[in-house]
Parts: sequence; structure tokens; C-alpha cells
Amino acid sequence: MPPFDYTPPPYAGPFADEILKKRQEFLNPAVNHLFKQLDDKGRRYLDAFGGIATVACGHCHPIVVNAIVNQTKCLQHATVLYLNPAIANFAEALASKFPGDLKVVFFTNSRMEANKLALMMARLYTGCHDMISVRNGYHGNAVGTMAATAQSSYKFNVVQNGVHHAQNPDQYRGIFGYDRAKYVRDVDEIITYGTTGRVAGFIAESIQGVGGVLELALGYLQEVFRTVRKAGGLCIADEVQSGFARTGHFWGYEAHGVVPEIVTMAKGIGNEMPLGAVITMPEVAKVLAERNYLNTFAGNPVCSAAGLAVLEVIKKEKLQENAFTVGSYLKERLTTLKDKYEIMFIGDVRGRGLLLGVELVTDRQLKIPAKDETLHLMEHMKELGVLMGKAGFFRNVFRITPPLCFTKEDADFLVDVMDHTLSKI
Repeated sequence: MPPFDYTPPPYAGPFADEILKKRQEFLNPAVNHLFKQLDDKGRRYLDAFGGIATVACGHCHPIVVNAIVNQTKCLQHATVLYLNPAIANFAEALASKFPGDLKVVFFTNSRMEANKLALMMARLYTGCHDMISVRNGYHGNAVGTMAATAQSSYKFNVVQNGVHHAQNPDQYRGIFGYDRAKYVRDVDEIITYGTTGRVAGFIAESIQGVGGVLELALGYLQEVFRTVRKAGGLCIADEVQSGFARTGHFWGYEAHGVVPEIVTMAKGIGNEMPLGAVITMPEVAKVLAERNYLNTFAGNPVCSAAGLAVLEVIKKEKLQENAFTVGSYLKERLTTLKDKYEIMFIGDVRGRGLLLGVELVTDRQLKIPAKDETLHLMEHMKELGVLMGKAGFFRNVFRITPPLCFTKEDADFLVDVMDHTLSKI
């Protein structure tokens, strides 16, 4: 494992089996732990998952930690009804990362809150209810966002309406293959035959994270945005996983040459803190001023201080450039593994920057998902010191979303461990 000049204090907490017992007795039964075996012996691991693309700057980054501690000592919480500089300074800094009139910020506590708010704003602004999202996309599975999510494993049997799911422009498994025009035509036909001809908007991730790190075909968003705007709708970019420099662009949508009317964000925005946000144009934002709208904890001073520190670290340590450089190198090395194992195992390597996916199949021609093999490989890579996530509808995609301080030496270790593990199956 690559050397690291930090030794954490010895772990003095309860043993793994005790923690597991408490989880099983007292926590939400829908939440499972990722690995079969838990570690309580202080062993080092290479984190290539980053708390599901949440750890942007690195675990416990001193600049972020100091900002949190200093703000906590000064003022831990004040409702947004009171003036405090932390939320205002963070909103100003965040707005500076966007072009044009994208400059009004609403803070939230999570992705689901951010997307729920964005969908409501689009509906209020346009006076329409119908939304369009993309199959295989994930935007949260609370009642307010579940309809926009298009994966059955994240849906419950509750009322969901007002969202039409367009065919996913998936270049690996998509029904139309690489034919971008057919995917765009599908959106146009949804509007023509499934709505009044007017829609509230369109929401999509530029790279589907939960869906298996699937990139939308280049040019798709440009044409779909035109189609949706022609029908009176607003375009929403869900940047929860692709934002904050992870793809090598600061925002994932930038790679597609588009500018949305609304952008949602969370995860990397707070580097382990519960924080989300929506940014939009003043004319869209003012629809919420027609009623009372506030969120007690959103944008609280401590989270705002953390968010501002994250922006500082990304700039100071050139993490956007590092995500592009190391991510490109890692993707190239992963692609060599695909070439090495010609018939089976790696069906596709995709993504941008440090948002990468490796899809595993048992037959490359038939693209049969290697679901069991993926779990087996993840467990063995964990035993060798590498932590990764899994994603995709069939749960057969390695989701590689490490902290943005990931180095080429880290990338080499990850690939070498993956290569060794693959060779043993």
C-alpha cells in the first residue's frame, strides 16, 4: 500500500461484533453493511469509495475540520431568520462557481431535499406538473423524489405521479445503442403523446452514479434541453455525485456544453457534513417568496463553514486538476485490465475524472451481469486493503469514487489489487 505520513490514534471503541449487534437491533433494517467482515484492529485501507462520493477533500481534512471546530465554538446554530455571516459568505462563494444568472442559493440538508425542492420550483414556475427524468437515474427515494427515480429497487408502493421516464442514453446497454437521435426523439414523443404538450421540466444526472456510473451520450443533453425548453420546461442538473470537481470539470454538466436553469448538489459540498443546495435564477427563485419557505437546519453556520472550507481546499490544493489527471490515468490502467481479460469479467470501463465505473460480466458478448462475482471480488479486495462500492441496476459495477486527493500511487495499488483478485477467479 502507498506510504502515508499519518498514524491515527489507537481505536478504543467497541468491537465489530458488538456494533453489528446494535445495528441489527436498533437501526433501520433496510440498511445493510457493505462487507461481510468488519475491522476493529486499526488496519489501514485505501478508500476508493469516499463515503459514496462524499469525501471530496480527504477524510478529516485539517482545513475543513478547523473551520467546523472554530465555527462551533463561535455559534453552532442560528435559524436563517437571524443574520449570520457564515451562510451569506458560503452562498456568495458557491454562486461564483456558476455562470450567468445562476446565483440564488437555497440550502438543504441532503440530496433528497435538494431534488424535492428543485422539482417543486420547476412546477411552480411553469404552472405545469409533468416532469421528465431518465430511466436508471436516481434522485432520492423519499415521496417527493421517488417518482423521478427510475429504478424499481428504490421505489415503494406509494402514490407516484407526474414524472415520465425517458429511455436511458446508455451506450453500453441502451435500447438504441449509440444512436443519440433516437433517445432525443423519445423525449420529444413523451411530450407529444404523454403530456399536454407543456412540461414543468427535465431532470438528469450527467453521469448516473447509483445507476452504474453511466455517462449520458455526448450531445444528448444539448438536444433534450432545447426540446424541453420549447415545451416551456426548465432543465435541472442533478450534480450530487458529479459536482465539486469530481469529474475534472467543476460541474458534470459542463462536459456537455449546457447550462441548466436549476442545479442540485450535496455529498462533496460538505466533505462528510450533512449539506445540500439548490441554485437557480432570480426569476425562478422568487416563486417561493409567494408563500413562507424555510428550512430550520439548512445552511446552519457549522455546515456553511465546512462548505466554504471545501471550496477553499479544492482551489488551494488543485483538486479539480488532480481529479482529471489521476482519474484519466486510473481509467487508462483499468482499461488495460479489460483488454487483459478478453472474454469475461470486465465488460466496460467508463466515467470521468474520479467518478469511474467498472462493469463486470460473465460473458462480454451477452453482457450477462456478474452480480455474485462482483460481491466476491469486493470482499477479496477489501481483504487486500482496498475499499470500493458497487452500483448499477444489477449491482455488478464497481463504483470508484475516492477522495479527490487520490494519487497515481493509490491508483496503481487499486489496479494491481483488482488485477490480482481477478486472476484468482
